[in-house]
Amino acid sequence: MDISSSSSEAPTRISLREALRFWLQLGFISFGGPAGQIAIMHRELVEKRRWVSEKRFLHALNFCMLLPGPEAQQLATYLGWLMHKTRGGVVAGTLFVLPSLALLIFLSWIYLAFGQLPLVAGIFYGIKPAVAAIVLHALHRIASKSLGNPMLAPVPWAIAAISFIAVAVLKLPFPVVVLSALLTGALLARFAPGALAGRGRHSSAIRVTNAPALIDDDTPTPAHARFKSSRLAAVLAVGAALWLLPMAALVAANGWSATLTQTGWFFTKAALLTFGGAYAVLPYVNQMAVEHYQWLSTAQMMDGLALGETTPGPLIMVVAFVGFLAGWGQQVLGPDALFLGAALAACVATWFTFLPSFIFILAGGPWVESTRGNLKLTAPLAAVTAAVVGVIANLALFFIAAVAYPAGAGWNFDTKPDWMALTLVMLAALALWRLKWGVISVIAASAVAGLALRLAGWA
Repeated sequence: MDISSSSSEAPTRISLREALRFWLQLGFISFGGPAGQIAIMHRELVEKRRWVSEKRFLHALNFCMLLPGPEAQQLATYLGWLMHKTRGGVVAGTLFVLPSLALLIFLSWIYLAFGQLPLVAGIFYGIKPAVAAIVLHALHRIASKSLGNPMLAPVPWAIAAISFIAVAVLKLPFPVVVLSALLTGALLARFAPGALAGRGRHSSAIRVTNAPALIDDDTPTPAHARFKSSRLAAVLAVGAALWLLPMAALVAANGWSATLTQTGWFFTKAALLTFGGAYAVLPYVNQMAVEHYQWLSTAQMMDGLALGETTPGPLIMVVAFVGFLAGWGQQVLGPDALFLGAALAACVATWFTFLPSFIFILAGGPWVESTRGNLKLTAPLAAVTAAVVGVIANLALFFIAAVAYPAGAGWNFDTKPDWMALTLVMLAALALWRLKWGVISVIAASAVAGLALRLAGWA
């Protein structure tokens, strides 16, 4: 499946119907976690379709990196809003999540109703190495685009390296890394304004997209994207209503302590803590869902994470799995409607997790558009992007370790690694880098290879 549509000139207009078709297709192929999803959007929207320029894309990405919530979904919402107003943002953000929600509800039902099938286990065995390779590939692409040549622009690379050490070695929380990067960027903007400006622009080894785009570097901010206090008040009022009305309905129908109500309340809190993506909030979700609410076990939480890693959409969609198991185990609609109750709980978890993301983008987007070209504001955001490259590097290393030691050995290097799985990582990376395969092709081939290896007894 190829969703690209390359041309030699920038499009003059993109209809909402055409954009809707793209966002829906993206929702079905957005594998690889936030790094892979951002790389896919960059390739499709900046390099091939030229709907948005390099600088506008990275400027929006910098803002999304600062927000709690899934940055790839927020980036899709932002770009959809920039092109087609509020309805465009809502369509883009919703279609980014909807296929994943439907698929996870189905897979969660299979998981509970039929257990661990050998067929499914074999497919997952092959997909996980592919995901690790996709994240590595995305790390390379994003670092190349946002950091530039380390010989000509060493400061962004230094920030990325320090960020990696802070997360991987010192185990610092992601909000601390983000705030430190913001402060560093602000200081550099004042005392060394050239350190973060124009990174990578002089490197001949790095491909930078300079072709004209529909929303180009110098394209004026459209009227709907300009800041108005009345619009901000309207967005906040609608957002508050979209949170209060469902929560009030849950309380009225079930009471405050009921599972569905607590699901909405818990995932609202979780949504405001997801700085840095799903892995930053998973310890909190695991602690509360497993230990406090006892909706599922730790082993089930790990299985849900595996499902989230190997399905399209943001990894934080694991909340749908948690919600499904909570609704199933607590029989929220009674023992005769287990599936319907579990599906409802998954939808409740998803609604309250993603609603804040839409509000952040639609309320903050006009301010972000007004900061373009202001070094005092763009330098801190650029520093955050550099820091996030280090965090993604840590995530890539985490994925490779999980593939090499799948039985929970973690970083116990005394244990013999799974060389067959590591070989699949290298083959998938080769397909991405050298053979220029698409994400779907790599995942499909890896799934077939994993199943064949399991059936042959070699893995």
